[in-house]
Amino acid sequence: MRAGGSDPIREAVRLLAERRNAVALTGAGISVESGIPSFRGAQGMWAKYDPMEYATLRAFLQSPRKVWEMLSEMVSVCGGAVPNAAHKWLAALEETGVVRAVITQNVDGLHQAAGSRRVIEYHGNMEELICVFCWKRYPTRERWTPGAVPLCDCGEILKPNVVLFGEPIPWLAQEQAEEEARTCGVLLVIGTSAQVSPACDIPRIAKESGAAVVEINTEPTPLTVSVTDIHLRGSASEVLRRLLEELSMDDETSPSTPSGH
Repeated sequence: MRAGGSDPIREAVRLLAERRNAVALTGAGISVESGIPSFRGAQGMWAKYDPMEYATLRAFLQSPRKVWEMLSEMVSVCGGAVPNAAHKWLAALEETGVVRAVITQNVDGLHQAAGSRRVIEYHGNMEELICVFCWKRYPTRERWTPGAVPLCDCGEILKPNVVLFGEPIPWLAQEQAEEEARTCGVLLVIGTSAQVSPACDIPRIAKESGAAVVEINTEPTPLTVSVTDIHLRGSASEVLRRLLEELSMDDETSPSTPSGH
């Protein structure tokens, strides 16, 4: 049911209005407008830090102080970021009952800050630190200061409670994400090409279970030609705004506009 000559926004709105059980899968692209750089691309984190040197569990265990050069930058950027319009529009779609859950690959906590209530954090969250030796956890703000390496009470160096390369996805998050994919009517893929395993399985699971896949990305991705039913090309904030406006025009009661937009 790939959108052809018809207006893709209207087709997406029709699906969302009819099914009203959409789930969103979000990636780095939705947080770019909040000042958080993506990992890939010329300006991405991996252009500055080789992920095999800075973003694997093995690298952290071997040279935690070196890895904290990158982690400190991530903690600082995420800690200073605030939700942008896209996060707020998505929370508004949840408020209307159209979107029931957000599966996010991001670790910035901005969906919750924007008001989304059902958020499955696929890769963890930068707001918590964990000791990989004694497993004690701490709020990041209590243990981390710029330029310093945070230590556990046991003396070992703490790691943000996020998934590094070589670590498994938390089993509960993976189970919940796959269940949402299997049972949703529409999967909104926003700001991600979903190429990293096992997140790449989420669109496929949704598609094979009968869901329509609506992709919101500024450029085509590998998903566009293989899984996507409707590609809405543009920034996440602009496309989500248009979807919400069109849905509100179709409903008797118009959802509230996120403050400041």
